[in-house]
Amino acid sequence: MRKIRIPYGRTFVESELPEKNLLGIFDSSLPQSGCDESRAVKNALNSPIGSMRLEELSRGKKSAVVISSDHTRPVPSRVIMPEILERLRRGSPDIDITILIATGFHRATTREELLGKFGEDIVNNEKIVIHDSNDKSSLVPLDKLPSGGDLIINRLAVETDLLVAEGFIEPHFFAGFSGGRKSVLPGIASAETVLANHCSEFIQSPFARTGNLEKNPIHNDMLFAAERAELAFIVNVVLDHNKRVVRAFAGDSVEAHLAGCEFLKSHCRAAVPESDIVITSNGGYPLDQNIYQAVKGMTAGETACRENGVIIMVSACSDGHGGESFYENMADSRCPREVLKRAAAVPRDKTAPDQWEFQILARILSRNKVILVSSDCDPAMIKSMHMEHAFTLDEAITRAFSYMGADAKISVIPDGVSVIVEKEKI
Repeated sequence: MRKIRIPYGRTFVESELPEKNLLGIFDSSLPQSGCDESRAVKNALNSPIGSMRLEELSRGKKSAVVISSDHTRPVPSRVIMPEILERLRRGSPDIDITILIATGFHRATTREELLGKFGEDIVNNEKIVIHDSNDKSSLVPLDKLPSGGDLIINRLAVETDLLVAEGFIEPHFFAGFSGGRKSVLPGIASAETVLANHCSEFIQSPFARTGNLEKNPIHNDMLFAAERAELAFIVNVVLDHNKRVVRAFAGDSVEAHLAGCEFLKSHCRAAVPESDIVITSNGGYPLDQNIYQAVKGMTAGETACRENGVIIMVSACSDGHGGESFYENMADSRCPREVLKRAAAVPRDKTAPDQWEFQILARILSRNKVILVSSDCDPAMIKSMHMEHAFTLDEAITRAFSYMGADAKISVIPDGVSVIVEKEKI
């Protein structure tokens, strides 16, 4: 028997699998962070890619906005933000700095979450504004996106002298990679702009997939938005399984981000044999707080799992479904194929809230059975969204074997959001 250990919330769940059934355990080859995280960020800031140093960019500037990821992202802001603030003030001691929380289409970040993210010193002493994609008074139009949608973003970002962003880079299930330009779109964009970018047509594109930027229509919109917003400088990090900094990339919003993507790509590709059963997760907290976010890890299972196979998704989902529209569109439909058909008929300029998430979940469920392992989420909610529920990983594995047979082949992808899965036939 082979023991497996899967991230769950702030801890792990474990089980054992027969060796004869196990095709492999597939992880990224990113090294565990052995570096001083603060030193890694300092080094990146000292040698920015394609840009002057941040303290040089801030010289003579009266104001700066620093875009920061919200509570759904494990960005180590306690490490990154103090370095950014120090550099900005080194170049311009009296600069007026606003930290803008990039909630995108998510709920507002709470004070408790801000304290966990930044620590008391920054929360109590810095100006922090939480972006609201539906607050029209805080938004301003800039241009038309390549997709044809209106580019409308937070007024603070447009009116500042210097726009900076912190973030992290990981494989993303339709934008290719997170980080860089995503701080602007969807991070601080209007709901209208996010909806235009996340339209059904683009989500269906074969180029809108994990680890791919080339010809990706969603990525192209995001690049345009960041350029028009004049995102001048980024500090992005790559994290290990313990959410510690492995490498930091700073500088030009395009060049530094691409350097980080290339570094990550060299470590996170995983050739996974086509499997009857795939066990995966969202890498634990904070990305497994709700079902909405859990769809990301499911896409790793989708790529590796054969048609009509079983994906076992380990995710705490203690925050519930994560989006009313997401939940209602799944729960109010007779079957996933009905959801897919309805989403495909929605014009680009009529995208509904959370449409991309329920569209992708429906795509997965129309092809595979999903068993969601959670002891923190309402089983009835999970079942109403056309998935099965299991309280434990052992329970899910037993049930999966009952569906797929005693000889079923299993692949384990402990952290589905950290790898770019490439399926190979066996």
